[in-house]
Amino acid sequence: MKTILVVDDSASVRQVAKLTLSRAGYGVIEAVDGRDALSKLAANRVNLIISDVNMPNMDGLSLARAVKSQAAHKFMPIIMLTTESTTEKKTEGRDAGVRAWMVKPFEPQTMLDAVNKLVLP
Repeated sequence: MKTILVVDDSASVRQVAKLTLSRAGYGVIEAVDGRDALSKLAANRVNLIISDVNMPNMDGLSLARAVKSQAAHKFMPIIMLTTESTTEKKTEGRDAGVRAWMVKPFEPQTMLDAVNKLVLP
C-alpha cells in the first residue's frame, strides 16, 4: 500500500484529505506542521507528501526544502494544498521541489488525480 503524508494545521482539511485518500486505497499519516512532518517522515515509509504552505513552527515551503535536502527523500513528490495562489509563491514552491500546486478549497477528485499521477504503482 502506498502511503501519503498529509501535513496541515487544520484538522478538517486533514480529515477530508484522509477520507479521500483512504477511500482510494492509500495509507495516510497526518502531521500538524512541517516539524511534525519531518519526524513522521523519519519514522515511516512515505510515497508522497501533501502539505499546506502556511503553518506554525515550520511552513510547507521550508518543509519541502528540508525534505529535498535529505538524500533519502531527494525525489519525494510533494504537492502543496494551500490558499496561496500567487505566482511568487508557486515559483518559490517549484524552486523548493514542489511538483504540484492545488488551491483550497479543493475538489477531492482533483487531489486524487494529482496524487495518482505522482505516485507510481
